[in-house]
Amino acid sequence: MNRRDLLKSAGLAIAGAALLPATSLAQTVPSESNLFGNNNAVQPLSGRRKLGNSLEVSSVGLGVQNMSRTYQTTIPSRPEMFNIIRTAFDKGVTFFDAAEAYGPHEVERILGEGIASFRDKVVVSSKFGWNIDLETGKRLPGLNSQPEHIKKVVEGMLKRLRTDRIDLLYQHRVDPNVPIEDVVGTIKDLIKEGKVMHYGLSEPGIQTVRRAHAIHAVTAIQNEYSLLWRGPEKEIIMLCEELGIGFVAWSPLGVGFLTGAIDANTRFAPGDIRGIEPRFLSENLPQNLKLVNLIKSWGIKKNASPAQISLAWLLAQKPWVVPIPGTTQMAHMLENIGSNNVVFTANELQEFSKELDTIQINGERLPAAVLAYSGVEAPFKK
Repeated sequence: MNRRDLLKSAGLAIAGAALLPATSLAQTVPSESNLFGNNNAVQPLSGRRKLGNSLEVSSVGLGVQNMSRTYQTTIPSRPEMFNIIRTAFDKGVTFFDAAEAYGPHEVERILGEGIASFRDKVVVSSKFGWNIDLETGKRLPGLNSQPEHIKKVVEGMLKRLRTDRIDLLYQHRVDPNVPIEDVVGTIKDLIKEGKVMHYGLSEPGIQTVRRAHAIHAVTAIQNEYSLLWRGPEKEIIMLCEELGIGFVAWSPLGVGFLTGAIDANTRFAPGDIRGIEPRFLSENLPQNLKLVNLIKSWGIKKNASPAQISLAWLLAQKPWVVPIPGTTQMAHMLENIGSNNVVFTANELQEFSKELDTIQINGERLPAAVLAYSGVEAPFKK
């Protein structure tokens, strides 16, 4: 599912709901993966990381959001999506990220079929929280984290994913009408039943995280985080470190921007949310492209592609940060997992950080109506 359709479900006129990463291009732009002549893209992914106290995943995951439809509303080949999922597993990826809202429902079906032959060897995450008709998948206005609705959503997830449990279940966005105590209490019941193994929150308010964690340990926070958007460094990363919570980075490649796929002459296809994201407006692109130039220069130094530099930087931030780049192209998936083989020395990371800090990113990451769903604090139980 693309972000444009989620906003329709919330009754907004803006196209998008800012959920997961994607690497679809605004125009047909040649990939820079082959400009560096490196072997990173073909080496298996061996790195493992721990989210929370006990959930082990591959150091780079795979977000499957756009496997039912890209940002440009094109429909990818389903057999090829299965091929990408299965090849990712063969290459060492054990962490796959979906959501009820993607499709809606359709991405979970794709993932469920794609991993069927090795389900017990991977970690599957999905998300609930948008107001979606349980039977038809029709998007209804707003959010819905009512306890009974959550239980029914999970039953649907289990069927679509062809599994008996969700390894990591996130609340997709904090519902301003439902106390987090009720949400976590419901998830605890699902954990006792064996239908959910771990849980997390996506784009939550700080105090909501603390309240949730006090009831039952939060395994992971999933927020946008990349060289293009470093907002989590203000509070969330420190909170995760304090509480022992893992961090999963969605949009780790800045919806394709950090790969070098967008330049000052790029024009976005109708319906592509990037066309209305302030950071990609024509008046902001020239300044923001300084970041891409920095990444490319380091790519030359490290014999790596811009995507690999961007993901390697994230991996270098904390040992419990896990990026989940999404793609519908095999070459990009292989390139992304190759980032695990790109290592910054302490001195290189310090030098890179100094250069990075001189670049100011202009423009908000999303339209205001979309940002309103992030950082929300749940109401207190009466």
